[in-house]
Amino acid sequence: MNFSIQATQGNARACSFELAHGIVQTPIFMPVGTQGIIKGLDSIDIKTFLQTNLILANTYHLYLRPGIDLLQQAHGIHNFANFHGNYLTDSGGFQAFSLSGNAKPSDDGIAFKSHIDGSSHFFSPKKVLDIEYAINSDIMMILDDLVGLPASKGRLLDSIKRTSIWAKQSIEYHNRNKQEREIKNTIFAIMQGGIDYEMRKRSAMDLVELEFDGYAIGGLAVGESSEEMYACLDYACDFLPIHKPRYLMGVGTPENLLECIDRGVDMFDCVMPTRNARNATIFTSYGKLHIKNACYKNDFTPLDLECQCYTCKNYTRAYLHHLFRSAEISYHRLASLHNLSFYLALVRGAREAIMQQEWNHYKKEKLRDLQINLESKMK
Repeated sequence: MNFSIQATQGNARACSFELAHGIVQTPIFMPVGTQGIIKGLDSIDIKTFLQTNLILANTYHLYLRPGIDLLQQAHGIHNFANFHGNYLTDSGGFQAFSLSGNAKPSDDGIAFKSHIDGSSHFFSPKKVLDIEYAINSDIMMILDDLVGLPASKGRLLDSIKRTSIWAKQSIEYHNRNKQEREIKNTIFAIMQGGIDYEMRKRSAMDLVELEFDGYAIGGLAVGESSEEMYACLDYACDFLPIHKPRYLMGVGTPENLLECIDRGVDMFDCVMPTRNARNATIFTSYGKLHIKNACYKNDFTPLDLECQCYTCKNYTRAYLHHLFRSAEISYHRLASLHNLSFYLALVRGAREAIMQQEWNHYKKEKLRDLQINLESKMK
């Protein structure tokens, strides 16, 4: 992977790296496309309106449905979904965590039962990569043992040991595949360790030795406070190589993104923009609004006066309020397009501010504006 740093200000970084389906510029927010496409949108929406070239897909879900045989027949997810930008696929570790009673980790991998039909399956480090090769992920996350917080030191240590063993198996298998056949997939490891300094350091040292293309910070936003997460990132980022991408998994709010960029994180993903959109919460430049509220029934202004997204250019709050109240499916598309456009504009603005050495001002102004409560002024 050709990774370069264009500018820094403090710990905040503006970087770029090249993947098989295009150059990625950071900081970047990756919209979540669990089934290979963003819920409520299609590939034309992504290319035309969001104009982003890196989204996240879910290894566990694509393995169960449509299955690796079909994905191989389609020559990968890019052809199948008609999105020819880059895909990052997670490893299944989070699903093992979220499935709880239906998944059981061991030193060899994770046994789980399908949430669809109850059938039994097993993810080993090699199996996960084989699935991701079938998907043809541009960035493949390796299998990890995710721990919810709070957790004992003993459980954190078990997670680190298991994740490190799986990481070694994964990189050795991937390197053999690179020698045997031409593949362009890149591979990221996932640091664990909760919010414990020594545990994070130990996990990072194990993984950095193995020379992955990039490194993720896992095991955060799983029960700790934002302040605890920020304190962890203050040292966790320092444990990772300067010359590799840093990816914070599953985070988060617009405020989270700004604070974490400030601490040296390059990449983010989260379901929040689309999930909140479907549940009537709209992100704007001046705080959140809840489009189902009656105050928007006769409001003929855009969702966000400062936004240039497709939805804000063409539709009003009154119309989105009507669609939501009427349970129209088109509401999901329009609201999701806006919320994702807002997130993407936020990180693009962050990149530009870092490039122009105006990051501190940008962060301060954005955090101030995001705390404004629009709805309290309308009462």
